[in-house]
Amino acid sequence: MRIRYELKPRQQRRNSPFRPKGALSFGQLRTDHMFLMDYVDGAWVDARIVPYGPLSLAPGAVALHYAQEIFEGAKAFLHDDGEIYAFRIDKNAARMNRSAAGVCMPAVPEADQVQAILALLDVERLWAPHQEGASLYIRPFMIGTQDSLGVKPSARYLYCVFLSPSGPYYPAGFQEPVKLLVTRRFHRAAPGGTGAFKTGGNYAASLMAGEVAHEHGASQVLYLDTSDRYVEEAGSMNHFHVTRSGTLVIPSFTDTILRSVTSESVLELGERALGVAVRQERVEFAPFLAGVEDGSVSEAGGFGTAAVVSAVGAYVFEDGREVKVGDGRIGPTTRKVYEVLTGIQRGQVQGPEGWLQRVERLALAPPPRERRRPAPTPRRPARARARTAGQARPRR
Repeated sequence: MRIRYELKPRQQRRNSPFRPKGALSFGQLRTDHMFLMDYVDGAWVDARIVPYGPLSLAPGAVALHYAQEIFEGAKAFLHDDGEIYAFRIDKNAARMNRSAAGVCMPAVPEADQVQAILALLDVERLWAPHQEGASLYIRPFMIGTQDSLGVKPSARYLYCVFLSPSGPYYPAGFQEPVKLLVTRRFHRAAPGGTGAFKTGGNYAASLMAGEVAHEHGASQVLYLDTSDRYVEEAGSMNHFHVTRSGTLVIPSFTDTILRSVTSESVLELGERALGVAVRQERVEFAPFLAGVEDGSVSEAGGFGTAAVVSAVGAYVFEDGREVKVGDGRIGPTTRKVYEVLTGIQRGQVQGPEGWLQRVERLALAPPPRERRRPAPTPRRPARARARTAGQARPRR
């Protein structure tokens, strides 16, 4: 894929390493540029890196009316060697295409997605935050842009990637367990729907439940399936728990659960790397809750890109009841998984081959073109000038 660069003038871009003076919030900042590419007449065209800014979109665009939109979330990290490394963005590219198929959108070749992300990271490398626990959060997304009010897939699309220098997802970071609200009023997804795809409509449907959770002192919702029998997701994360015997259990992936790259990474690392047995199974809520109450479930939490690992200290109910997990603090298994995963991401722990991609310092991101004076034209001999003196000049 050939990428066209239209960068801001140097004096308008970051020109020194980003060293935040205070705690860095999650997802609020933007870097100077973004990657764009259009889908027209059945092909992806005009790959380009341009200044970050508003998109030109028709009011009748399909994405605005029928939510034909998907997105991804990944991270890149500044290592001690001064280089930037992206974590498993090939897995995010594959999931992007699974989501695309689920909502009738065209695939973006995985190699092109990876190239786009790495090229943008290369241009924006000075934005990599020099702060413990911070990263460059990567947000690719695709929207249907055709101006049409017919309920059908768009014929045109825009693929975009932008970056956000970010701190921990939760303000307290990993150090404070969260609470989850258990409710049967809300369900994240239904069988046969879009629950396994990373599309904005799923998140819009979760906003009301999240507000109710906050009213009860919880950070998010523990979603059950539509029969209220099985544990599914922990807000926008995959749920997990640890048994008294030391086994880490992740609910089996179904068409109502978004397959987390973090969960997949934990499953792939397994006991050899984590020191804990890992398995998947359907988790029935009633036995699970009984296990939390009697101590046979000793730890619980969530896996996701933004928070990586988040410990759950208690489950709360709408009637005010609260059930503490273990002693309500971060357990040793949860801490070990967090340390291994974040250690791999930051280059402090040896991870499997291919999990990190170093952002190459390419010569493909030149400074903006400056207008150059044309080279002087050599003077022709007087005889040659005489021969052409009567010819008309070409129009410019």
